[in-house]
Amino acid sequence: MGLFKTDQNVVYKPANEVDLSNDSSEFYLRANVKAPRMAGFLVKVFAWFLESRILGTLLLYVLKGNNLIHKLITDAELEEPPIYTPLHPFEDVKEQEVKCIEYDLSPQEKVEEAVNCMRMSFKNISEGVTASFRRWTILDYSRAYTSGELTPKVVAERFIEAVRESSNPPLQMSFFINSDAADILRQATESTFRYQQGVPISSLDGVLIAIKDEIDCKPYPTTGGTKWLHKQRPCKDDACCVKRLRSCGAILVGKTNMHELGAGTSGINPHYGATRNPYDRNKISGGSSSGSAAVVAAGLCPVALGVDGGGSVRMPAALCGVVGFKPTFGRVPHSGVLPLNWTVGMVGILADTVEDAFIVYAAISGELPSHQSTIMPRVHFPLLNSPPPISNIKLAKYDEWFNDCSDDIRICCSDVVKKLEKHCGWKTIGVTIPEIEVMRLAHYLTIGSECTTALSTHLEKLDFAELGWDARVALAVYGSFSSKEYIKAQKIRNRQIQFHEKIFAQADVIVAPTTGVTAYPIFDDALRTGELDYINGAALVRYSISGNFLGYPAVTIPVGYDKLGLPIGLQFIGRPWSEATLIHMAFATQAICISNYRRPEVFYDLLNKR
Repeated sequence: MGLFKTDQNVVYKPANEVDLSNDSSEFYLRANVKAPRMAGFLVKVFAWFLESRILGTLLLYVLKGNNLIHKLITDAELEEPPIYTPLHPFEDVKEQEVKCIEYDLSPQEKVEEAVNCMRMSFKNISEGVTASFRRWTILDYSRAYTSGELTPKVVAERFIEAVRESSNPPLQMSFFINSDAADILRQATESTFRYQQGVPISSLDGVLIAIKDEIDCKPYPTTGGTKWLHKQRPCKDDACCVKRLRSCGAILVGKTNMHELGAGTSGINPHYGATRNPYDRNKISGGSSSGSAAVVAAGLCPVALGVDGGGSVRMPAALCGVVGFKPTFGRVPHSGVLPLNWTVGMVGILADTVEDAFIVYAAISGELPSHQSTIMPRVHFPLLNSPPPISNIKLAKYDEWFNDCSDDIRICCSDVVKKLEKHCGWKTIGVTIPEIEVMRLAHYLTIGSECTTALSTHLEKLDFAELGWDARVALAVYGSFSSKEYIKAQKIRNRQIQFHEKIFAQADVIVAPTTGVTAYPIFDDALRTGELDYINGAALVRYSISGNFLGYPAVTIPVGYDKLGLPIGLQFIGRPWSEATLIHMAFATQAICISNYRRPEVFYDLLNKR
């Protein structure tokens, strides 16, 4: 690792002097989380202690020290200057089998370009592979509508009934915070009329899409999973990404449940219920985009939007057995999204298949019109209609990090990597990624500081009784970080960007599991207070941080199940702006694994064909 101790503190070697050639356990520092699980009355007591002026200050100092924040960040010495926003230079990414998309195309035109790029892929997957279970895709819905076999209105009515059933006993899945049946039927009636006239707007016309309640979408309030934020910050317009989906004719079906303020990884919300995993209702769905992952897994929508600030799209996607895709920082406009984490958050996509994630990415990607052609490089769409996968791919794999997960995940993900080497001809190269635990702490410090700063005006007016107890603990910890610590965290961001640039100089992507554990149980004591489970939380975020802290694109694909039948995800982390390569790779991985996909315990067949 690129640091050494003095009598007083830790001094980091300059990043350009750190040797990445060694792949040894001595360079890997495991997460040093020292905090017991707490829920119910214990969480309340802990929150009271943290919020007390004197005892809270002392307790926070001890907590930060025990979890190595003082040692590795606060008191550490770093030469690198800080980097505050992970906006990467526009390099000419050498992607294979792609089509360059013009800046001035409308969202509808981009959707059709994406469909044209994969005309044969659906045939290859649906007819060339015998899948024991397959969810209905965007094009399945589009075909059903175009043929007249079904109408968007009929599907919307089925959806409304399914949401009603799933929200009540015995299921109580808590998928949504808000869903307006009248508004859904209005959109569906308009879409049905367009199909009857033979003029659908795009392949997304009439397709049901859910929106995380961190993203503005009329006519719903944007709660951020709270009981109060929408009162202080009314939703006045659609977010840019929502406008683009609406312009394509998509039916926006409501606001999905989420971990309060995105400040947790379980998806247990004391105000709106614990979003339950469709593969096992007694297990978590993951956070913070819990509802978005669960509605896709349960078949209610082929696609949902989430926001990924610390793996918040990819984690729940992996736990719920669906695809999770986070583009490069800046690739999708962030306007209309709650500003909870300015430099690490990114709109992401949860989908039943890689192809559906691609279609929605096509619709929402691209800067605001006033910034086109100046802020980001051109968008490339992958050509998925070629049977052979892209070639000459090199996967960077850091064994100590890759294997720091449950045995079921390690074995499953390792087997899939071997299959990719065999069937696709890809090569795996061993690498070392220094200071991964330092990066996790720096990211935690960054997202916490940005969250409390963004909410500071609102919190001054807030009755803390309206906050969930676990969120109160999170905000107390977040508020303890100093400007000195924030700046040092950004110095660490600089170091990590340099380390990763060296890795990407020799490999196309970094491969790792998506989470360190599969979905764990929901306990009754957490339902009203939320829970603090930092050990499982650290395991869930272990492989997600570079995508957020460094702004890299990343995708998770379901690749198997543990001994209890709970989904496992494999993740690819790519170079900046290399979304097309990631989609290609995810598509190839999906083709290898799709024959083993399993139907969830809770599933709704809205097309009613089987």
